[in-house]
Amino acid sequence: MVRISLRDVTKKFNGVTACDHINLDIQNGELFTLLGPSGCGKTTCLRVIAGFYYPDEGSVFFDDQDITNLPPHKRQTGMVFQNYALWPHMNVFDNVAYGLKVRKVPKGEIKQRVEEILELVHLGGLGSRTPFQLSGGQQQRVALARALVIRPKVLLFDEPLSNLDAKLRLEMRHEIIRIQKKLGITTVYVTHDQEEALTISDRVAIMHEGRIEQVGTPTGVYADPQNVFVTDFIGQCNFLPGKIEKVDEYIQVVTDTGIILRGLSPNPSVKLEPGQSVLCAIRPEKLLVTKPESDYNAIKGRIASIVFVGKANQMRVRVGNQTILVEVDPALKFKMENMVNLYPRVTDTMMLPLEKKDMLYLQAREKALA
Repeated sequence: MVRISLRDVTKKFNGVTACDHINLDIQNGELFTLLGPSGCGKTTCLRVIAGFYYPDEGSVFFDDQDITNLPPHKRQTGMVFQNYALWPHMNVFDNVAYGLKVRKVPKGEIKQRVEEILELVHLGGLGSRTPFQLSGGQQQRVALARALVIRPKVLLFDEPLSNLDAKLRLEMRHEIIRIQKKLGITTVYVTHDQEEALTISDRVAIMHEGRIEQVGTPTGVYADPQNVFVTDFIGQCNFLPGKIEKVDEYIQVVTDTGIILRGLSPNPSVKLEPGQSVLCAIRPEKLLVTKPESDYNAIKGRIASIVFVGKANQMRVRVGNQTILVEVDPALKFKMENMVNLYPRVTDTMMLPLEKKDMLYLQAREKALA
């Protein structure tokens, strides 16, 4: 196990900054995820750690060793790629054994280590099969076994489950967690799938336009997002713009729709003042449809659509010229065009400062969804 540190790491391609002064510490034995949309720089960051790219600026450390200019084969990392990258002319055993043969490990030890690792990934007895005789999930297990058999200090995953169907993705998530915890190996995982990141990670770094926006536990980044981008990217969220009317125990906002909402800032270090423009952010599952006793806001709207999504009904509710997404128990009977009252708890109503970059981001988001 090793500790990974990135210090002011910057990487550019043809004048475009893929990683912009990244500072990051990944702890011994941690399963750490780089999460963000396509083009945010997460894979570039992973490849800098692997040694496939050298940074234009900054340094990379494994423990206290500066490995910034060390070639990939000397970093003792194992990589699991998105497309598996299995040799089609080799059987499972030879695919897994390849890295050991390159390292000139004795034949007897190769056999022992390959058989042990195939058992670990639940592929025991399948060593003679070719990749074409395996399912997608089994091929991914072979790729994982090949990375693990060389006994790396660091395990790297580059969107490894994106080619699998939904059921296999769930199965492989649990397998990756099981194996990583059993071996205790420091692991860096790249994905654009928020649910996947929140499910498997000890901690998550959310990236956007080459920068790290927030680092924290899955619970922390979901419950206490530090800015508009993180709030929007992690899970679903409703945004109601408005201006702060007063600040006391809570922050009171008059929204553009005329509704008065009270809430709290998820980032205590950011000072909010009367007259300041903010976004009131509320998760769909935090909107109740039965009136509680106290410390709740009230929002009234008309039901525009109802969609069954398995665990809940998703309702879109028109509030003025805006639409709010609500998740409700399917047992509750609502009808289209009916009026409904929504009650978000004051402590679940997040007040986020609305800066120019946030407005540009939201405009781009709306354009993409149009």
